[in-house]
Amino acid sequence: MAMILPAKTSAAYTALAVIISLFIIISLSAHEAHAAPAELTELSIEELLNVEVYSASKFVQKTTEAPASVSIVTAAEIKVYGYRTLADILRSLRGFYITYDRNYHYVGVRGFNRQGDYNTRILLLVDGQRINENIYDQAFIGTDFPIDIDLIDRVEVIRGPGSSLYGSNAFFAVVNIITRKGKDFRGGEVSGEAGSLETYKARLSYGNIFDSGLETALSGSYFDSRGDRSLFFKEFDSPATNNGIAEDLDYDRSSNFFGEFSLRGFTLQSAYSDRKKGVPTASYETIFNDSRLFTRERHFFADLKYEHTFEDGTGFISRINYNYHKYDGDYPYDIAESGEPPFIVMNKDYSTGEWWGGEFQITKKLFKRHKVIAGAEYRDNFRQEQGNYDVEVYLDDHRESSVWAIYAQDEMTLLENLVLNAGVRYDDYSISGSAANPRLALIYSPFEKTAFKLIYGTAFRAPNVYELYYNDGESTQKANPGLTPEKIRTYEIVYEQFIGDNLHSTVNLFYNKIHDLINLTTDPADNLLVFKNIGEVKAKGLEAELEGKWEGGLTGRVSYTYQETEDMETGEILSNSPKHLAKINLIIPLLQEKFFVGVEEQYMSKRKTLAGNDVKSSYVTNLTVFSQNPLKNFEASASLYNLFDYEYGDPGSEEHIQDLIAQDGRSFRVKLTYRF
Repeated sequence: MAMILPAKTSAAYTALAVIISLFIIISLSAHEAHAAPAELTELSIEELLNVEVYSASKFVQKTTEAPASVSIVTAAEIKVYGYRTLADILRSLRGFYITYDRNYHYVGVRGFNRQGDYNTRILLLVDGQRINENIYDQAFIGTDFPIDIDLIDRVEVIRGPGSSLYGSNAFFAVVNIITRKGKDFRGGEVSGEAGSLETYKARLSYGNIFDSGLETALSGSYFDSRGDRSLFFKEFDSPATNNGIAEDLDYDRSSNFFGEFSLRGFTLQSAYSDRKKGVPTASYETIFNDSRLFTRERHFFADLKYEHTFEDGTGFISRINYNYHKYDGDYPYDIAESGEPPFIVMNKDYSTGEWWGGEFQITKKLFKRHKVIAGAEYRDNFRQEQGNYDVEVYLDDHRESSVWAIYAQDEMTLLENLVLNAGVRYDDYSISGSAANPRLALIYSPFEKTAFKLIYGTAFRAPNVYELYYNDGESTQKANPGLTPEKIRTYEIVYEQFIGDNLHSTVNLFYNKIHDLINLTTDPADNLLVFKNIGEVKAKGLEAELEGKWEGGLTGRVSYTYQETEDMETGEILSNSPKHLAKINLIIPLLQEKFFVGVEEQYMSKRKTLAGNDVKSSYVTNLTVFSQNPLKNFEASASLYNLFDYEYGDPGSEEHIQDLIAQDGRSFRVKLTYRF
């Protein structure tokens, strides 16, 4: 049975097909082209998978020697797969999945993605600097991420508890974004893109390294999308609420600015982002189909780092940074009594956070068999404000807090093929007490191309000021200052094996046990939302991945994840926790390595909603064609997302009337970049 598309949609995809054809013709006729990205065409599978990683141990080491299961996504993969956001990147990795409520993106790891969690259980870093803000501890991964996706050199993802080095929020994973440097640009770049839902983006960047040794990178970008102009929600399907149709409320606008200067071991880095998002879901019982409902996030940071290696090999890093984050939300409510004319008020919800912090670290080799790091960190949250008001003030909360920590780690070479990595960190939080968290990893390589990792670790997440103190006057949510930190204990076995010259396999077995889980619930006594420490959760699972690379640049990976996360008190599987994830990624080089096709297939099994219903399984296929230098100094790509227009949804949260929130169908993007 043929699918009939609306005229405008059909014309758009016809235009996209023409553009793809033009890319092929231009690639065939190009007379001058640079070499394709080295990581796609030149590196062997062993070189590709033994690239150096920093984030696992806070010093550079091969991924096979890291005390964790590690994934790395490079700039070349970002281009060829057509990734638009950090959420797209994380969604492609084994054991990760994404939930989108048409306002924020939320990351799930190994079967755990609780509604009401603003990504507080992953630690997000930019070049080693903490980015989670200090009110909600939120890690932004969508269009609200403060760094343009085109400025990413690589993404390092460290699975498992990372509190032994990083403290709170390094609960399930640490994600470190390594940015491109001035030498990676060697001049200017201008980029433009357009896509479905009236989506446009423009970027201008410049970077270079000068004879004086000064290296600089500067970039600015703007993004604008009208979103789905007519979203239907069956929960509001009545004439009084526009028959369930939210019109022109899915818009998304953001701007980003980034700058970095490096000279003689010093690096000054700064970024600013501003994102405004329309909210079509009428969350928190607001008026449906009201264009005044939106959220806005603004984030600024500046980080000064000094790094030096002495003649004896001792490494020293110190840094000091400042962060500012402001959130604003406008929420329209009808507060009229039943039977009375509407009386609409605009409820203003806001928070402002400012903090500065510093860290120093020393790395040194001792007695030939030990590589030791030791460091200390301090963070002063000198401004943590939350407010809520309309005709009266419901919340005007002003707080300060601080945290200091010390940590140490020793990588001990017991035998030539046996390494013990042991570390511990002690954190002291002024509002929630202290915590000590160890990590032990035994890494054994019985053969040249074989590695086993036995890993044990604990981590914690301190309750944030939003969970502790938010109270909007008994309207929707109340405070709980008695919250205590939640804790996780993890056991993991990792088996890595190179197979011949072209294949690499990874198999992980993991078992997690979480105590004092902080969860957003509805109190039946007053029907208000409140965060509570509720019971215990255990999770067990298996991750398997096979990666391959062949001559000419054909590259691919196939992964499967089985995960079972259950409430230990009830024995029930947690909501928004799929048991099965399966993913296929394939890069096919064509036309003398000038033209690439990137294909993704992502499967996620059914999940439970908060109401106990099942969200059906999803099958999403993405296709990108990418051409490097079809004309001199140009890059061009065209992408189709959700190629087969599969209808699926994500579970809603406590603040939603909707049990299920529909996701986007088929969409496209075309992108052109020029280097000068």
